[in-house]
Amino acid sequence: MNAVLSVVGKDTVGILASVASKCSEYKANVNDVTQTIIDKYFAMFMIINIDNLTIEFNKFVDEMTDLGKNKGLEIHCMHEDIFNLMHKI
Repeated sequence: MNAVLSVVGKDTVGILASVASKCSEYKANVNDVTQTIIDKYFAMFMIINIDNLTIEFNKFVDEMTDLGKNKGLEIHCMHEDIFNLMHKI
């Protein structure tokens, strides 16, 4: 199973590294990532595999949200099935 993770905030050094490191800490594997910088703002989307998470998914979501708060970023994570349903016509 996959999850979709988005990150938005003011660009600083190490955003990708800190998010990927937190994913690795809980055995979430980054399958795909795209990022861009618009003026001084950073935006990133990741597709992460959550089959081997070492904590419950809801707790993982909370951990990622907390990481965002600590770094001055907005980090949102949702199960891929929910993401797909939200965007289905």
